[in-house]
Amino acid sequence: MIVYNADKRTFVQDVKSNQIAPKILNLIREKGLNAGQDREFASWQNSMNFMRNIVDDSEIDDEVQIAIEYNIPQTSKRVDFIIVGADTKDKENIVIVELKQWTKAEKVDDEMHFSVRTYVANDNRIVCHPSYQAYSYSRFLLNYSQTIFERNIHLVPCAYLHNYMPKYKSALSDDIYKDWFTSAPFFIMDEVQQFTEFVKKYITKKSAHGDLLYLIENGRIRPTQSLQDALSTMVRGTPVFDLLDEQAVCFDMCIRTMLQCLKDRKKRTILIQGGPGTGKSVLAVNLLMHFITCACNAAYVTKNSAPRQAFLSILSGNKAENIVEISQLFRSPFGLSQAPANSYDCLIVDEAHRLVKKMYGDWNGENQVKECINASLLTIFMLDEDQAVTTKDIGSVQEISKWCKALGSTIIMREETKLVSQFRCNGSDAYIQFIDHLLQRGEETLPVSLSELNYDFRIFDDPVKMRDTLREKNEIDNKARMVAGYCYDWNVKNGRGDIDIDLPGGFQAKWNLANDKIWAINPRSFEEVGCIHTAQGLEFDYVGVLIGKDLTYDKATGLVVTNKLAISKDDKSSGIRSASDEDARRLILNTYKTLLTRGQKGCFVYCEDEELREYFKEKAKV
Repeated sequence: MIVYNADKRTFVQDVKSNQIAPKILNLIREKGLNAGQDREFASWQNSMNFMRNIVDDSEIDDEVQIAIEYNIPQTSKRVDFIIVGADTKDKENIVIVELKQWTKAEKVDDEMHFSVRTYVANDNRIVCHPSYQAYSYSRFLLNYSQTIFERNIHLVPCAYLHNYMPKYKSALSDDIYKDWFTSAPFFIMDEVQQFTEFVKKYITKKSAHGDLLYLIENGRIRPTQSLQDALSTMVRGTPVFDLLDEQAVCFDMCIRTMLQCLKDRKKRTILIQGGPGTGKSVLAVNLLMHFITCACNAAYVTKNSAPRQAFLSILSGNKAENIVEISQLFRSPFGLSQAPANSYDCLIVDEAHRLVKKMYGDWNGENQVKECINASLLTIFMLDEDQAVTTKDIGSVQEISKWCKALGSTIIMREETKLVSQFRCNGSDAYIQFIDHLLQRGEETLPVSLSELNYDFRIFDDPVKMRDTLREKNEIDNKARMVAGYCYDWNVKNGRGDIDIDLPGGFQAKWNLANDKIWAINPRSFEEVGCIHTAQGLEFDYVGVLIGKDLTYDKATGLVVTNKLAISKDDKSSGIRSASDEDARRLILNTYKTLLTRGQKGCFVYCEDEELREYFKEKAKV
């Protein structure tokens, strides 16, 4: 969606008459976008004057097209400024300009190749390098715009920091950002002439083929051959995504249903259910890869960022250029309220039980189940109702069925869409039964003998010993992590100290690293403890679980007891403290079942409550 679109002559006049910012604001309002606050209005007033100075050159024809605030399809991202036209040899070009009003910035550290730190929005924040922003926007357009790809239109990304002081330029031109500023040059305060010459290298006259912006705006959004080729290269030889047994049956069903939807244009929803470790996420990523290579407009969706980042990291091999290519395939449900009906061919919604109603920041959001179904011709939900862990989680068979009926989507839910084979916990369905029985989840659970499972389940009296043993496992291939429930305060985050978790025997630890989106696979993150939000949807070889005082054992009654008041007051997400006793018990048990089933080869446990430890030990001997 283009907000402001005019030829160069009109743009220059709008700036000179001081009407450019009001015009942009009015168009923003007309198009129903959540933008145009005072700070943004001021940036238009300021930055557009600088851009007028660049394009108001006699060698650039008045008919050259200018677009401001181009809303990238299917995202909430907007390109600040676009110049469209042709060079002296009639080659069609689009110059993408990321505008910044920064006066200075600094490198964060040697490991953060995408990010810089600067003063923005009244605080020093870690944000994207502007060259990376411009480059990533250009790659998205090339990968999804059929018009750009088929017409071989050249995209030229760059950044203009018109207030940026020369003495701080070295921070942005550090070698760790070389990939970005080589592909998308940036220009600062004293480089007006250089920037002008850069623009004129690509744009001097209007395209000979008419209104390119119209063609791009109204062209089909779908994966181009560029994206398909990139993804195929990355996936080749990645055995972690092999399909087995009923996973393959579900895969075939989804492919057949997608073909039906494309043929008759009727909405359908597939509901795939399965417990922890049954391969829902592996199936989801396989489907994504297949649909993209078949030129279907598809995306993998999760509310939590941890699974998205982990799969993105695995597929890309942690190579920055690969991450840029495929990052748009992995998205949050936030913002789907803005997506037109059926704008996607398929949305594959993993961890669907974690979907919520309206939340902070998603101003137009109403219900994420509804918005996923509305935005996609085919919606595939991966669901396990027993892994709902907060009072806000609404994803359920009932909720999905309700919105399918309301939106005219045929729901497909049968035996073939249930995953039952266990690919985690050493492939043992019996281990899941053991955990259900251990936590007294329902009256129908039966005791299971661990001795027959070939699974390393241990209860530790000393949390330090548990961590040391787990660390030895992690040294093999970086596939062991510690996790905990909602009991422990976020002291470090809230500036109350250097330690979050302090247990008997000298055990001290912090919650997982701030801004670490790949905690599950970051080699430096073992010493930090992961919460349910960073661990859910992921798996490790070995997991160490710290069970706090929200779960105890009453020896007199023989019952596992939950205590919602033991939940940390710093917990702002689960809602357990204020939930009914019944709901609180369900969510606490769901949380610990989820954490206790993250390990493929083993699970180590420390319980703060001594009687619970002894109860666990007795059950483990059965």
